[in-house]
Amino acid sequence: MKISGHIVDVRNRRIFDGELSIERNRITSIEAREQVDNQFILPGFVDAHVHVESSMLVPSEFARLAVVHGTVSTVSDPHEIGNVLGVEGVEYMIENGHKVNFKFNFGAPSCVPATTFETAGAEITPEEVEYLLKKPEIKYLAEMMNWPGVLFKDEVVYQKLQIAKELGKPIDGHAPGLRGEQAENYIKAGISTDHECFTADEARDKLKHGMKIAIREGSAAKNFEALVELFAESPEMLMFCSDDKHPDNLVEGHIDVLVKRALDKGYDIFDILTAACITPVDHYALEVGTLQPGDYADFIVVNNLHDFKVLATYIDGQQVAEQGKSLIPQVENKIVNQFDCSPIAPKDLKVKADSDSVNVIEALDGQLITNCLPMNCKKDTEGYAVSDTNQDILKMVVLNRYQSAPPAIAFIKNFGLKEGAIASSVGHDSHNIIAVGVDDESLAKSINLIIKEQGGVSAVNGQQEMILPLPVAGIMSDKDGYEVAKQYTAIDRLSKEMGSSLNSPFMTLSFMALLVIPKLKLSDLGLFDGEKFEFKSLFN
Repeated sequence: MKISGHIVDVRNRRIFDGELSIERNRITSIEAREQVDNQFILPGFVDAHVHVESSMLVPSEFARLAVVHGTVSTVSDPHEIGNVLGVEGVEYMIENGHKVNFKFNFGAPSCVPATTFETAGAEITPEEVEYLLKKPEIKYLAEMMNWPGVLFKDEVVYQKLQIAKELGKPIDGHAPGLRGEQAENYIKAGISTDHECFTADEARDKLKHGMKIAIREGSAAKNFEALVELFAESPEMLMFCSDDKHPDNLVEGHIDVLVKRALDKGYDIFDILTAACITPVDHYALEVGTLQPGDYADFIVVNNLHDFKVLATYIDGQQVAEQGKSLIPQVENKIVNQFDCSPIAPKDLKVKADSDSVNVIEALDGQLITNCLPMNCKKDTEGYAVSDTNQDILKMVVLNRYQSAPPAIAFIKNFGLKEGAIASSVGHDSHNIIAVGVDDESLAKSINLIIKEQGGVSAVNGQQEMILPLPVAGIMSDKDGYEVAKQYTAIDRLSKEMGSSLNSPFMTLSFMALLVIPKLKLSDLGLFDGEKFEFKSLFN
């Protein structure tokens, strides 16, 4: 097979007219030509850090949507399903990814469970980490979220770090807000990347110690605008990632969108494409081509270098997308799960107000971090704490989905609901059921819809009930990705009709139980201070 066009040779920072010769899955030669097709050929995009499960799609469906945007590979941390099913879940992702022509590169989850302050469905021990890291499909030790364990030299944490080092596998980081000496010591432990920087100064603190920075722009956390200026300083140390991307957003775009946005700001095209196509391949030693003779034939064809409309995507020499349509066929996806809790009643959600002041979680649109706000507690006539829509303070529930247990209750600000409730069994990182609502009846209904389906996202507004079932581990659908995106768009729209002003209410909801990111979160065991790393009283 031969393909001609304007060759964008990112590694050698040049553009020339040429022709690719491809045999089987390799580029056998790239020859200069005077007459070529009027199109640009460049390496495919790599998402340098993504939890495929957050798309609510199994890997085979994620791939079908991603290739349309020129993505040929991902660096994928499967700790979401790991928290539900342990090693079995990681192996499910590998097996499912093998069903399609796409280059998934999975990591061995380093923090399952993420903390001891919540109930997860599984544990991945150091011995199991070693077992996984010895698999050829496992390219790295996935994000080390337990940064206190790194800094205070926790024995189990260091066992996992040492295993990765001995096997020559890179170690991913997760260190939101870490600066100065703490950042330096974290990096000295052998951790080489971070995708959690909120500011350019924080990133600079890490860059100076040799850490690579993945510029994240997902459905909830959006750090592109804060970090893109680093292309003027340390472009060779940057990558692009989505981290968590819901299906509707994946239909709209992927790494291609970040490339275009960076170009629009005037940064060098070769620096941008190096971050998007080359640096992840080199850092993780991926078996992904970068448009050189002898490489795997992984590349994309675009109309021009301004709007980067992807005309075609090739992986291992096989065309997998054309003119906005995926050529990857659907495959049958088996269902694996762990879900064992009983329906709840509205009375189970009542909480007696111990004082007039309640510690409220303040959700921040576009961020995973939250604030803690001591606020006036609204009570009903019997002295129970209730939602206060006038102050936009709503009741929040986290319910253990692995065994029947009392729900944990808190209050949260900025969801904006004026009626009803929304709920999800996508609740990072343990994936218990998490819900926010105006009244206990709606909350109980939304939670019970999920229990009935053994996983999903739901919205309830009076008699109107909607659910997107997620039967695979309670966090992914086994259905067509485009249909899932349509269903998700509909339930997202309903949540906004109910009053939410958040850009992505369900994505924000899913992070309100993520204890490893400050400041205040809620686990199935109670309200948690993410800075002091300890439980906190609901009332003051």
